[in-house]
Amino acid sequence: MIMAFGDSLTWGTDPVAGGRHRYEDRWPSVLEAGLGVGYRVIPEGLGGRTTAFDDHTAAFERNGARALPMLLATHSPLDLVVIMLGANDLKAFISPTHHGAVAGMTRLVEIIRQFPYSWGMKVPQVMLVAPPHFCNLANGDGPQSGRSIAESQRLSPAYKALAEAQGCGFFDVASIARASDVDGVHLDAANTRAIGVALVDPVRAMLAD
Repeated sequence: MIMAFGDSLTWGTDPVAGGRHRYEDRWPSVLEAGLGVGYRVIPEGLGGRTTAFDDHTAAFERNGARALPMLLATHSPLDLVVIMLGANDLKAFISPTHHGAVAGMTRLVEIIRQFPYSWGMKVPQVMLVAPPHFCNLANGDGPQSGRSIAESQRLSPAYKALAEAQGCGFFDVASIARASDVDGVHLDAANTRAIGVALVDPVRAMLAD
């Protein structure tokens, strides 16, 4: 059992048509289909979710560190938790440099490793996924919510270093997907599907170890 823990990029926000991508186009669904029989991927995406920061502008809880323990208890036993977060940490009014997102991801790994699993359940493996780089809008404006393109580009090497230090898997979404120039952050359906396709082999390899 795999849990995909993320934000609107996992939930499936559609920047082109508005609303949400079809279930079949969301990357957790594509990953499950690609893995085939015997694998289940639980989608736990929430628009606006951060790694470990409060967003008091929202009408609901967006702090990933607060949500994660409840979700671990809900969905256990888990074999793997795939975390793709950090894009919302980089909002100008939350934690505008990549250092905050790295600290938050470190905390999420710690929560997964130290959670009091019951009934002899094993601690799940963890894969850190760096989100796509932000881009300028078609009209030349910067990315939504004052995010920095340069800081988004720093997430991948920082997450990779964290994954190596913590013994986690790692994947860089920017290597296969590009943000839409509608808002500079979110992905169209094709790029969202591409994430699920690209994760099949690394996820299968982690679960085979």
